[in-house]
Amino acid sequence: MTNNHYDTIVVGGGIAGLSAAAFVAQAGQSVALFEKQDKVGGLIQTFERNGVYFDGGLRSMENSGILFPMLRALDIEIDFVKSKTSIGFADSILVIEKEENIDEYQEILIKKFPDDAEDIKKIIRQVRKSMNYMDVLYGIDNPSFMDLKNDKKYVRKVLLPWMFKFLMTIRKINKLEEPVDEYLLRFTKNQALIDVIGQHFFQKTPASFALSYFSLYLDYYYPKGGTGTVIVKLAEYITEHGGDIQCSTSIAEHNPEQKFVIDERGNKVQYDNLIWAADLNQLYKRIPTNSLKNKKLVRKIENQINRFKGLRGGDSVFSVYLTLELNPEYFDDKCTGHFFYTPRLEGLSAVDKTALNEFLALETVDPNDAALKVKLIDYLKEFCDLNTLEIAIPVLRDPNLAPEGKTGVVVSLLFDYKLAKKIEETGWTAEMKEILEKQLIQILDESIYPGFKEKVSHRFSSSPLTIEKRTDSTEGGITGWAFTNPYIPVVNKMLTVAKSVNTVLPNVYQAGQWAYSPSGMPISVLTGKLAADKAIKNSTKKK
Repeated sequence: MTNNHYDTIVVGGGIAGLSAAAFVAQAGQSVALFEKQDKVGGLIQTFERNGVYFDGGLRSMENSGILFPMLRALDIEIDFVKSKTSIGFADSILVIEKEENIDEYQEILIKKFPDDAEDIKKIIRQVRKSMNYMDVLYGIDNPSFMDLKNDKKYVRKVLLPWMFKFLMTIRKINKLEEPVDEYLLRFTKNQALIDVIGQHFFQKTPASFALSYFSLYLDYYYPKGGTGTVIVKLAEYITEHGGDIQCSTSIAEHNPEQKFVIDERGNKVQYDNLIWAADLNQLYKRIPTNSLKNKKLVRKIENQINRFKGLRGGDSVFSVYLTLELNPEYFDDKCTGHFFYTPRLEGLSAVDKTALNEFLALETVDPNDAALKVKLIDYLKEFCDLNTLEIAIPVLRDPNLAPEGKTGVVVSLLFDYKLAKKIEETGWTAEMKEILEKQLIQILDESIYPGFKEKVSHRFSSSPLTIEKRTDSTEGGITGWAFTNPYIPVVNKMLTVAKSVNTVLPNVYQAGQWAYSPSGMPISVLTGKLAADKAIKNSTKKK
């Protein structure tokens, strides 16, 4: 340990923790960031395999009036390119470059579902409304990153007029909290149509969030060097401004009364403020309540543990990383570097889940049950066939991310943690991964990328268990709490986002995807900044 006392300790080295630590360091206060893994970044990584670069988490980065203002506030310069998104249904591909592309989207849907033309027009009208709401919501740079005290003109000319529109819009957004699949049933009874519109979203995603995504596609950017460039720059900023980053350091114990943490090696560090930018389940489980004197605080901690008990993490993903002996031009003729593709139009509701339900219902599974294994394999293949795939091709956005004649491709689909866990417990993980990898390659070879299969020179994959082990995130969740939970245990209204960083613990704040719902990269950055502001203010008062 470099020091045994800091103004602020940050636990968790994802983008929320890095943002928080950067702003604390900028304020001239001492800060240490502890990260369990051997490098920072969490769900945002760029890594290299045989000269080809892949993004290990986010495929693109939304600005949302948050990312760019954060970087400007820290005076961090990064070269970004506009990340064009494309959407494909079977043989129809649409590149989204402007709001008017929604008309082409409607035409494609009508072409694929001609009997549902009127229903589709009604749905698109709702999409347009949600897009307008999102344009207001993210219509200006987030005020949390602005110097409002010294920029009265901005407050008068920009912020106050926006606030009026924001308050009017947020009421409309709050009326669209119904899950998108249920909401769409108001406009069509065609389940396949509902599926292809919304099956690449997380289960029970609120309609306001899902239907507005067409606008968010227009707000996607890609940093030169890969998404991990943002992580590298934030880490450099922290160390250059006197902060300590300690990787491969897990917090084993936390005493909120005496304000110290102990790592797994027994090192004890005192703090004035603590920002927990990791899984909230772990925050309270690290506290030895039997050693605390304040019984009221103990009850609060126990209530939080019970509040989180049994709640599921958000959907996770299965991803296969492929190196192909193909020039990027092969892909550039077909799609963009960020591509949502639905090869078949039956929709996931058509998948026969009998084998899945049988497998999950068994308390224990005989690994030698060949008949059950075959049925599960058939289910997984059909699940892949009827799914929507998220395809990322980094070299199409930065030509330096693959050598000449090669292209790196990442193919992902939403995947249930419980299924992945059950497969592991049965001892079938290696075999099922192999099947999923081959099936995804086969699907693309037979649809949008003919000749794809024979050009694959290297492949590997990750599952929800990979994410769980790497990030210590509940059920490998990639967006915090699941929408399928009976309740959301954190703040989930934008008007009260400032309260999302508060905890029941004295001088302890929370940030990241588990601190607010619905979550993502922008909200992780925002909560990191809000938590840092509270820590800075608290330390300044003491001094």
